[in-house]
Amino acid sequence: METVRLGYVGCGFMAQKVHLPNFAATAGCELAAVAEVRADIREKVADRYGIPRRHGSHLEMAEAGGLDAVAISAGYALQGEMAIEFLRRGVPVFMEKPMATTIAGAREILAAAEQGRSRLMIAYMKRYDAGNLLAREAIRSLRRSGELGPATYVRCHGFCGDWTAGLDTPLAKSAEPQPPSPTVVPDWLPEARHGSYLGYLQQYTHNINLIRWLLDAGDDAAVRCVDLDDDGIGGTTILQVAGVRAVIESGGLAYHGWDEHTQVFFRRGWVKTTSPPLLLRNVPADVEIYRAEPRPELTRPIPQPAWSWSYKAEAEAFIRGVSTGEPFDATGQDTLTDVRLYEQIYRDWLSRRGEL
Repeated sequence: METVRLGYVGCGFMAQKVHLPNFAATAGCELAAVAEVRADIREKVADRYGIPRRHGSHLEMAEAGGLDAVAISAGYALQGEMAIEFLRRGVPVFMEKPMATTIAGAREILAAAEQGRSRLMIAYMKRYDAGNLLAREAIRSLRRSGELGPATYVRCHGFCGDWTAGLDTPLAKSAEPQPPSPTVVPDWLPEARHGSYLGYLQQYTHNINLIRWLLDAGDDAAVRCVDLDDDGIGGTTILQVAGVRAVIESGGLAYHGWDEHTQVFFRRGWVKTTSPPLLLRNVPADVEIYRAEPRPELTRPIPQPAWSWSYKAEAEAFIRGVSTGEPFDATGQDTLTDVRLYEQIYRDWLSRRGEL
């Protein structure tokens, strides 16, 4: 199809600051409809982008039909319920991560996609960062050639900081209260741990997914050991991914920038990617490659395009996939592995502490 008629559900922060501007700027994408329960913000956003169809709910949008694809930004549990309504009707869906907060919830979403013979793309924008793409190709090449020896270790450090980077895209606000979003967590999770569980997965599902993707691991990933602080977020998590030990260092840091990097070690060198603040436009991850032999050499190849934004690239990838039938990279089926892993991370940690 030459033009993809896209419906957007939700008019919150990420919708206004990131996704709607990027879809609006993507060739071949027509913002055809918007759904939002808060009438005032719905009209402001629709007027800003000239969106003709305006719905008071996602269900109203789904029943109206006439869309080629839908993108969703909502609370963790709500967005899954919303996605199901479109997937069952055969409409491709782009949705924020995490896809679900439980394995059962993830499987329900995937069942809806199968029922409607539709497709689902999860917004793991790190997969579309030009620096990460460069790093992945370097890792693949080095593993094939064996020139640096086997991959031996992955260190993924994420202490965060200021993720918004002063992004100045206008944000319309509503005088109406935001509808409550239900909390959906695994049935084995103690109530006192609901908040920390959701906080951990909100941030570190990105890192779990990135490690698997860099190593082309698919579902070949397991939890080895978890040692978190009492807050249930800071600490270390050790995984076994595609036969390689991978450590996630999680925590919080008062920092004006963004403190996150992922380093894949080989016997005789490494590939390291350093992430920019998430909402810093047009700056991809920095890449560093070290080779110890035949003589020590450190290179910093420039990602191409050199000025690009992962969020814009993922919007383009979704529209291109809907238009051409090209497979999505970050699929719902692939994401099921991330859901399995973060449930297991918390279950193992709480069991060790005697909280289960």
